[in-house]
Amino acid sequence: MENILLILATITIIAAALTFYRFVKGPTVFDRIVAVDAMGIMFLIVLILVGLYYQREIFIDVALIFGLLMFIDVLVMAKYFSQKNRENQESRG
Repeated sequence: MENILLILATITIIAAALTFYRFVKGPTVFDRIVAVDAMGIMFLIVLILVGLYYQREIFIDVALIFGLLMFIDVLVMAKYFSQKNRENQESRG
């Protein structure tokens, strides 16, 4: 069981590293936002796997709070960029 958790954590970290490439090379700001959100989800998965590996419930509590903060962050960014997009459309035409 412990080996499986370590393998899953390693695969998730490699996937996060590949997603970081999208964050750096993303042609638009929206690609970068999605990449950061995906990396956050992968970090959340690693937190849960570490909690299972060490059999500590505190990691799962931290993962739940982190997931809630990520959700709020995505809502704030979506609202900000939708307002900014609306302002750009109004100034053009």
